[in-house]
Amino acid sequence: MITKQIGPAGKVRVTFSLPAAIWADTIHLVGDFNGWNPRATPLRATEHGWMVTLDLDAGRIYQYRYLVNDNEWHNDWNADGYVPNPYGGDNSVVDTTIFADSEPEAEQAVGQKPALMSFPPRLRLVSNG
Repeated sequence: MITKQIGPAGKVRVTFSLPAAIWADTIHLVGDFNGWNPRATPLRATEHGWMVTLDLDAGRIYQYRYLVNDNEWHNDWNADGYVPNPYGGDNSVVDTTIFADSEPEAEQAVGQKPALMSFPPRLRLVSNG
């Protein structure tokens, strides 16, 4: 699951999370934002699940996947969308374009919290044949 909120100037604070029910020793977030480096962005295990928060550039679309235990690739089934990858599967997508003209945290009214935004999953048709 991904949640988004306005971040520092020109950024979107995105939290990537997976349920605690996933049994794993390690989970890494791998995508466009870290050069697809399988070690750059580990998720941390909490009582609420696995999670990591990144400040991504507003106005962009990023592809990503989760790498579980260094050998299992998983998609985020609550991503903003999916695109085919060159390996016969799909990559998850997080879209920050809606935040391209958003007001940064520093300019918000005193005491006002930034709005959290969550987008519903998008369905796609899959052919069985």
